[in-house]
Amino acid sequence: MELNEELVLKVLSNVRIEPRNFAALYVFRSSNDIFRALVVTILTQNTNDKNALRAYENLVRVAGDITPQRLLEIGEDAVANAIKVAGMHRVRARKILELSRVVLERFKGDLTIIRSLPVNEARKLLLELPGVGDKTADVILVNLGKLAFPVDTHITRISMRLGIVKSRNYGEIQRAWVKILTPDPGRYLEVHLKLIQFGRDVCRARNPRCGVCGFREVCQYYNNVLRSEK
Repeated sequence: MELNEELVLKVLSNVRIEPRNFAALYVFRSSNDIFRALVVTILTQNTNDKNALRAYENLVRVAGDITPQRLLEIGEDAVANAIKVAGMHRVRARKILELSRVVLERFKGDLTIIRSLPVNEARKLLLELPGVGDKTADVILVNLGKLAFPVDTHITRISMRLGIVKSRNYGEIQRAWVKILTPDPGRYLEVHLKLIQFGRDVCRARNPRCGVCGFREVCQYYNNVLRSEK
């Protein structure tokens, strides 16, 4: 048996996605706004989606509206205090305000242009923005219906355990999944989200639930590590 798209979809078929467990997805679905999605995705960096969404909603209550101009108006202290629950609040506040300044200066506060750009151009533009790295850019792109596959810590762990990659390199992991999956934005988003939830529930960092995992037959970690310990 080999890891292919059919097996991936079969194993993930029972994984249920609750939008509020995915901060960027939730904000996109509720606002359809790229800047707001960027802000909440920055808040997810090095913390979990639950805390990031709490921080974002605190910021909404304080600012009234999440726009570059409004965030710059309320200033660093107000932003930092609002997002404290996400951790590293001063660093994050500065990132968010730097992003706000650039978006206001370069795009007059409106990032709508990204929607109409080809995926490579859109990704290049996003990566030029403060606080935006590969994962953040790809999260925005795939939620916009563009062909991108974001990789997070859960997907990295699953990929390493399955043995489809030999390192934690973002691009290598991304290419491995792109090779397996049909090149379709909807499919990429579905598998991205379900792999994350699968990593939270089954392929956990500690005490993975290998006994209920449908990937066992093709999992290098299970077959080479766990079985040798028995």
